[in-house]
Amino acid sequence: LPCPEGPLPSVSITEIRQYLRAQGIPFHDGYSCLHTPSLFTDGRKDQPVAASTPYTLFIDKTTGSFLCTATQAEGTWQDFQANVELRHRGIPPASSGEPEEEARQACEDARCIWDRALPLWELLDEDETNQTKAMFGISLVTDATLKRFGVRYLRTAKSLVFPWFSPYDGTLKGLKLVRVEKKGDVVGYVEETLPRFDSYRNLFGLPLIGRRDTELVLTGWELDALALHQGAGVASLALPRGATCLPPVLLPYLEQFKRITLWLGEDLRSWEAAKLFARKLSLKRCSLVRPGDLQPRPLEALNRGLNLPKILRAALPASHKSIISFRQLREEVFGELVNTEQVAGVKWARFPELNKLLKGHRRGELTVFTGPTGSGKTTFISEYALDLCMQGVCTLWGSFEINNIRLAKIMLTQFAGRRLEDQLELYDEWADRFEDLPLYFMTFHGQQNIKTVIDTMQHAVYMYDITHVVVDNLQFMMGHEHLSVDR
Repeated sequence: LPCPEGPLPSVSITEIRQYLRAQGIPFHDGYSCLHTPSLFTDGRKDQPVAASTPYTLFIDKTTGSFLCTATQAEGTWQDFQANVELRHRGIPPASSGEPEEEARQACEDARCIWDRALPLWELLDEDETNQTKAMFGISLVTDATLKRFGVRYLRTAKSLVFPWFSPYDGTLKGLKLVRVEKKGDVVGYVEETLPRFDSYRNLFGLPLIGRRDTELVLTGWELDALALHQGAGVASLALPRGATCLPPVLLPYLEQFKRITLWLGEDLRSWEAAKLFARKLSLKRCSLVRPGDLQPRPLEALNRGLNLPKILRAALPASHKSIISFRQLREEVFGELVNTEQVAGVKWARFPELNKLLKGHRRGELTVFTGPTGSGKTTFISEYALDLCMQGVCTLWGSFEINNIRLAKIMLTQFAGRRLEDQLELYDEWADRFEDLPLYFMTFHGQQNIKTVIDTMQHAVYMYDITHVVVDNLQFMMGHEHLSVDR
């Protein structure tokens, strides 16, 4: 077994295929997963697989992780091999078993909220219903659509409630609460999930998908999924964290679709995310809706009376040929000219002067910060990274000089904007909020083999859709003897 502290041993798709053939396990080659019959649906030893046996176990081609959609059993490639060994010995495979206490508690809390929430059309006062719909911008969304997706309203919290039903047995697994927050003229939406964000893996709308559906529109927001169903009559699902990330554990549920259109939002960050997700989902089956004035997010398009089916038909194929002409680039170039602010990248909220220098954080760029020892590089960079992270930029830290506990303490203090050592009673409240940021740390410390670090970064990019990596500091990671060799 791998050492629990160490990184998981990597596995190639060739090794996975060879192992399955050697064990006599049949498989289909899917878009991002291999499909096999489940080890968990029966415990009988070496039972031959009938032609009609459903292939409900999916193995991720990149990481080797598996998920059985029939029983919700999941684990690493090493867990899969261990279960195959158990099967050969006639021992029923160890499924994932009972949910942890925390998950069980989240389910109970979700059930309580769900029971208190009401369908919008059951509010006593019609004016209240209309005002609530107007507040969320869903005046045109019909009661039939809200009913189909099971959306409710929690009066006490002034929040829409989106359910997460298990596709396996239809039980309630969690909820997302969305409320409106106005700052001046700007309307923002605040989301809260049960269970917490990192365990919330709901593809909203999944129970409504039929087995024969082969085309899908993926959106970044639950209300967009409602608008697409109503305005275009298409099968649509919403990702749990919008355009921030597409967790690999959701890929098996998307394998049945021959064509996926990504319509994530109306800004350039959504467009970048759509291109990134299309690579995970397999480029050849993906199309992208390019954001623009006549192609806003689906809910906005519905409200403006735009033709949603026409916008979907105009979606661009995600895979370009190796050689293209300017005609194919023409729209992209126009988009960059129109959205010069967004092309400049994600702006820092706390550092207006830095925006003048760097314009914003853009993918594919390297920024080097230098300064003498003790001049505040780490303190500044942690504030600089935190600023972006709070705006939804998925961030990976490689701190080779100071350990992760100290770094996390610095960042939590900066996040809270107060000395928490003097107000320990506030620690849990701030720690809970800090935990929901898309922030990850590499566990290396001191000198490291550069290949191991690069492999870890690549793994993080696939798993968590990292778009910002911080290395502190390069010299420390490489060790001093490397510097003279290859500056």
